[in-house]
Amino acid sequence: MRTIGRLWRDAVVAAGRSNPAYLVEGPEGWSETGWEEAGQAVDELANGLLAIGVRKGDALGILAQTTLEWALFDFALALVGAVGAAIYANSSPKDCRYVLEHSDAVGVLVEDEEQRAKIADLGLPHVLSFDDLADLRAKGREYAAQNPGALADAEAAVGEEDLFTFIYTSGTTGAPKACMIRHRNYYEMATTVDRVEGFAVSDDVMLLYLPLAHNFGRLMHLLGAHIGYTIAFCPDPLRIAEALPAVRPTLLPSVPRLYEKVHTGVLAQFEQVHGLRRRLLEWALKVGREASALRQQGRELPRGLALRHRLADRLVFAKVKKRLGGRLRLGVSGGAPLAAEIARFFHALDILIVEGWGLTECTTAASVNRPNRFRFGTVGPALPGFEVRTDEDGELLIRSETVFAGYYKDEQATREVLGEDGWLRSGDLGAIDEDGFIRITDRKKDILVTAGGKNVAPQNLENALKTAPLVSQALVVGDRRPYVAALITLDPAVAEGLSPGQVQEGVERIVAEVNADRSRFEQIKRFTILPRDFSAEEGEVTPTLKLKRRACADHFADEIERLYAS
Repeated sequence: MRTIGRLWRDAVVAAGRSNPAYLVEGPEGWSETGWEEAGQAVDELANGLLAIGVRKGDALGILAQTTLEWALFDFALALVGAVGAAIYANSSPKDCRYVLEHSDAVGVLVEDEEQRAKIADLGLPHVLSFDDLADLRAKGREYAAQNPGALADAEAAVGEEDLFTFIYTSGTTGAPKACMIRHRNYYEMATTVDRVEGFAVSDDVMLLYLPLAHNFGRLMHLLGAHIGYTIAFCPDPLRIAEALPAVRPTLLPSVPRLYEKVHTGVLAQFEQVHGLRRRLLEWALKVGREASALRQQGRELPRGLALRHRLADRLVFAKVKKRLGGRLRLGVSGGAPLAAEIARFFHALDILIVEGWGLTECTTAASVNRPNRFRFGTVGPALPGFEVRTDEDGELLIRSETVFAGYYKDEQATREVLGEDGWLRSGDLGAIDEDGFIRITDRKKDILVTAGGKNVAPQNLENALKTAPLVSQALVVGDRRPYVAALITLDPAVAEGLSPGQVQEGVERIVAEVNADRSRFEQIKRFTILPRDFSAEEGEVTPTLKLKRRACADHFADEIERLYAS
């Protein structure tokens, strides 16, 4: 039976798992939680849920950061057949209430009193905080003693077609929609990724900071139980730099923003190097690029190059690797496009970042580059068991066992993306080459059509702009306008100490370089530098740091109008 409860049971009883299941940071450093200890906690929580009257089909929200409590409660819900309705920890009270009301939730687990305050006026029957979990576990032990077969009966009643979770889309346009994800969807997703050779192995240590309310973070949490690797939870994304050297992960899933920030920092350091050290750096990068080119072709390094590469690693690359913990085996990027130039840069430093692609509606991923078969600038070949093809207009379509059951309470929206033949419309435009590698060109709904009738993909230009250390974010505009323009924000660490004139000249140079190999109609004709970055607090980026294009354009409407003034 392909249920998440089955996945968890198999994880707990798997032989030979001597590594810890989880790592959690506390006042005295990082502590381990073993598989047996985690299994006992989940059983007690599940029995506790039964004790307070939670049953199969009941929806319960989880409003918290990426923590051990979140993960264990998620498995407990799965065992009793309840449906998790995950909420981003930084959601506004309005958004929290929307998820809980829309999902018909009977309760919610909140991290603390601050989160509880967001939903205090809803009057839900079951509102638990992390501080209440010890009492819930105690109720579970008592309930299990009095009803020894109740949990097993509850588990047996859960089928693979039953709903496991609601995952709410980020809402880049309009209200979020609730994707109905069945047990078999996520079970298949985990087993499919397990079939990707070298992606994740049981002795990996993963640093997980991604929100568990997002499909990417949720898959990494479930995959950990399926494969048996150790997950180190980092609830605060702002503390990743502190967690990396402490955890020393071998596997790091991330949205592109983290890699963009590291890229900016490394380039800034390189700019400070002069003299003999500069020549050493340039030599090492040349060696790294030669090795990268061969590895991209799947070829072994010649003996001489291999020796030079080991020396370059010891003298230069190791210092950069240390920023990521020192033993990173694989970086994974998803959730938004990663600029090919950044991936190539890291690979020249002997750090491989593989990019994947998918969407919540197919339960996370549809394709990914393999550790032993990758092409930068693509999102890799389709995953095992997945069918991916392009429609007449270039939209990518997906068919697999992981395709969702539809949008909750929205049959019309479901019909718009999911045909009776099982093909899911991704909303992404792309192409598939003769070797099966998929290249995403843009979001179908984001394509700009200039006043001259030319189609322009804004994300390509935005990614190119963001490869420059000085640029933090970029929003390209121009729909139904005479030309393409851009709103640009600055990285404060790089801009610090520069005069306004130097900043202006620097951005002009960056824009000119981006325009250099573009057709005239897609060149950025004008730009403006915004006084602040786009932010989640202002509702301008999603929790996974994608720009909410409409919100950004609304908030900076005056600046956009000035770009098109005579």
